[in-house]
Amino acid sequence: MKVLVTLCFVVPLLVLATAEDGPESSSSTAASAPVAKIEVVDSSVSESEQEPSEEEAVLESILRDRSHIEETLRLAADEKAGDYAAALQRLRKIYHSSIRPMEQAYKYNELRQHEISDGEITSKPMVLFLGPWSVGKSSMINYLLGLQDTPYQLYTGAEPTTSEFTVIMHGEKIRTVEGIVMAADSSRSFSPLEKFGQNFLEKLIGIEMPHKLLERVTFVDTPGIIENRKQQERGYPFNDVCQWFIDRADLIFVVFDPTKLDVGLELEMLFRQLKGRESQIRIILNKADNLATQDLMRVYGALFWSLAPLINVTEPPRVYVSSFWSYDYAPDTSRELFKREEISLLEDLNQVIENRLENKIAFIRQHGIRVRIHALLVDRYVQTFKEKMSFFSDPELVFKEIVDDPDKFYIFKSILAKTNVSKFDLPNRDAYRDFFGINPINSFKQLSAQCSYIGGCLLEKIEKAITNELPSLLGSINSGKNPTLSSCEATGCGEKPKNRYRRN
Repeated sequence: MKVLVTLCFVVPLLVLATAEDGPESSSSTAASAPVAKIEVVDSSVSESEQEPSEEEAVLESILRDRSHIEETLRLAADEKAGDYAAALQRLRKIYHSSIRPMEQAYKYNELRQHEISDGEITSKPMVLFLGPWSVGKSSMINYLLGLQDTPYQLYTGAEPTTSEFTVIMHGEKIRTVEGIVMAADSSRSFSPLEKFGQNFLEKLIGIEMPHKLLERVTFVDTPGIIENRKQQERGYPFNDVCQWFIDRADLIFVVFDPTKLDVGLELEMLFRQLKGRESQIRIILNKADNLATQDLMRVYGALFWSLAPLINVTEPPRVYVSSFWSYDYAPDTSRELFKREEISLLEDLNQVIENRLENKIAFIRQHGIRVRIHALLVDRYVQTFKEKMSFFSDPELVFKEIVDDPDKFYIFKSILAKTNVSKFDLPNRDAYRDFFGINPINSFKQLSAQCSYIGGCLLEKIEKAITNELPSLLGSINSGKNPTLSSCEATGCGEKPKNRYRRN
């Protein structure tokens, strides 16, 4: 046997006295100097079989229990990977055969600048973290993934620490992927980010690691908002990049802490970009255990007061109040309240994971509706232009008159007469002035000419996808049926395409 003496400098630990010392001796020793804790270790036991060191035991005692995360997110449950892959395959086929041809024929991407790739269709749900600097966004990701005090944790600190857009995703092994590699890989959903320039790609980084949660979701950590910094100093269009991620995020966590509730120009611009995505927003008041109950109530009201002018919805947004990091709550705080708030937020995250396929189908269907409306509008512009043109007319002046005042020629009103078109889905009229400034009107055909014997009519195919195929795919998922391709979808059943625009 041998005696191992270690000095304990950890403040929260109780002072231990040896059995031989008296009460007076032990109290005087505790007041004057750190106490030497004596442990008897059997030299015959190997290092791997020894009990954890005192530092490790202290670390375990101050780290928070994470068992409720796995239980709430159901990480131990097995997924039906085959059915999920079959549904994605059918969804990809519907998009490429029915929606994308219309999208390319009428150059929809130049109007909305949102190109859907195969990587985006097959991608996992994206959870986006936004907010001011040093509010705990990176610490929250470390907590959810259990990365705290590991070599792979995201760097955190009181100063602004995250200067890159960091994408944490699943991989077979732990490795870092540079932004230029992520943009060049067509199998990922990040290839459209090349349009923001090389300066941005240098600020984009990916981290791959094997993790059960990352098999179902992807986290994106963003640079903190610094109000006293100009956008030009970042070297890339920060707001445009944020908009790209916002448009593709399934869940958006906007994180605040009690010391950063002021709203500046950059944060105000961010909330403008979030308009229309209120259902995906979750506002988090982090580091709540740093405040007493009375102060927490005041900060909660101040947060609502600051955000009220920025969120234009009839119902107030849900604010989750807790402390989302790996260490235990501060003493004498509302631990049970914070725990319930945390579980509620995890349930929201679990809903996104459980409904990821339904959300993907709904997104493709919404995209198809927008493409269809765009094609109908372009068709109406082309038809009106041909009707107003005469032998002596100047094409530029005629079309300028149509584009400057489309209401005079009932461009948009005629579209509303079509079935399944809502006035709330119509795009901005001014957008088409810029659209036709780049794309000449003569470069487009009317919908009646977009038919072929083999491929069928583009309008009928996209309408069939919107009203029949995509709802049928969604219904097969909800009913538990295997969403495989039917024989008619694979062969066409020999039906001849019909041109409903052809005059009999």
